[in-house]
Amino acid sequence: MTKGADAFKVVEVSPVGEETLERALNDWTREGWSFQSVHFVSREGSHRPALAYVFFVRARREEGG
Repeated sequence: MTKGADAFKVVEVSPVGEETLERALNDWTREGWSFQSVHFVSREGSHRPALAYVFFVRARREEGG
């Protein structure tokens, strides 16, 4: 096997809370994805995030001869 380009996964989390973020992080890292970053989206006039995008990455493996 040879290592190819990285594969990325973006997961939308809503509503944003401790439990929903933990669930997304635990579920996808258990599937072999590595956490990369989280980005929060807020509505105008609100300090509480409306949703979050959680980014994961993992090395894509290709069959090689």
